[in-house]
Amino acid sequence: MKHSKQTFITAFALFSLFFGAGNLILPPFLGYNAGNSWGLVTLGFALSAVVIPVLAIFGYAKIQGTMKDFANKVSPLFAVVYSVCVYVISVALPAPRTASVTYEMAIQPYFQLSSLWTSIIYFSLVLVFVLNRNKILNLIGKFLTPLIILILLFIIGVGLFTEVSPINNSIFDNTFTEGILEGYQTFDAIGGVLVGGVIVISLSLQSNYSFTDKKSIIKKAGFLSGLGLLLIYGGLIALGAHYNGSFQTENRTELLSFLSTETLGNIGTLFLGILVALACFTTAVGILTGTADFVKGIANNSKFAYTITVVFGSIIGVAIGQFDVHYIINIALPALMFIYPITIVLILLNALPKKWASKTVFKSVVLVTFIFSIPDFLQFLIPEENLKNIKSIIPFSENSMGWVLPAVLIFVIVNLWKNFIRQNEEND
Repeated sequence: MKHSKQTFITAFALFSLFFGAGNLILPPFLGYNAGNSWGLVTLGFALSAVVIPVLAIFGYAKIQGTMKDFANKVSPLFAVVYSVCVYVISVALPAPRTASVTYEMAIQPYFQLSSLWTSIIYFSLVLVFVLNRNKILNLIGKFLTPLIILILLFIIGVGLFTEVSPINNSIFDNTFTEGILEGYQTFDAIGGVLVGGVIVISLSLQSNYSFTDKKSIIKKAGFLSGLGLLLIYGGLIALGAHYNGSFQTENRTELLSFLSTETLGNIGTLFLGILVALACFTTAVGILTGTADFVKGIANNSKFAYTITVVFGSIIGVAIGQFDVHYIINIALPALMFIYPITIVLILLNALPKKWASKTVFKSVVLVTFIFSIPDFLQFLIPEENLKNIKSIIPFSENSMGWVLPAVLIFVIVNLWKNFIRQNEEND
């Protein structure tokens, strides 16, 4: 098969760039709380943490540009503002969170090293990798990702065939919706629009692939990485549910440590430490590389701008990465409710055929999505009773998804209107 080797390397690299701190600690705890409804919560989680990110990669296969190109149909100004927001959020939250998770699960149990020093060493290594970005795909795709997958499959396989106490019922009122919202915390949709550009540029740096070759490689790699993510997420959620009658905890990292010890004994904690360090590290590398590529692009391909961005991003990572995981997850929620709905509709529109996703459709859907996601964002900043009236009249707003139905309706209305005008023009 033409370019099959590069396709698999790219697929492994994509999987690893997606699979970071949240992807590892969120699914088991989600399954733990979902209990015997773990299958339904998996569907919701897969929708926001697998399907949407893979569609983002498909979108990049079509446009083969930067994140600005991804949002440019709304307007050039919006594209710049949106890109800046995504990169600032990514550098300030998910990238530092990878250092925090690494410290809590791979460093603190074994070494007398502070979280600050862990972050300093961690982001110093990230800095070295990102400054050598033309080797990223091969280093991550050939060596790091296969090791991550093997360790994960081993833990899941052993755990699911271990006899435990009966599984408890779900604690969620709406299991499917909880799965979708928890998928937000993986940052995978944002990761899709971020690392998609990294993959495009990295392929261009490696070889003189044609547009068609790159499109084929990226689409196939996106599909394969999506299958891998679905397999791992489903396994981790099932594993968390499998043990929810055998262990009591309200801590995500504590549950993951318990699962590794129960499945693999004392050696499991060592395996888990290696897994956490690798998974988190590759994600941090992807985030800083994508951010530096963006700044370099708007600075007329200045290598100095690229280097300064990486250094500055590493400093932010050190500053925020020393805080605990739970704190970083909590402060991320308002930002996610603000940027995630817009990101999702941009991904879906870019993945659709052009005849259904004109500039007018882009502008209308994004504007309506932004307006109807405001209450979901404000609920973290003002008392909930102040929003009760407005949230009661917006469908699904009580589940923090009030933007969905208005976005779908405006998409249908604008397309029907455009078709109506086109038919009238043809008749005239």
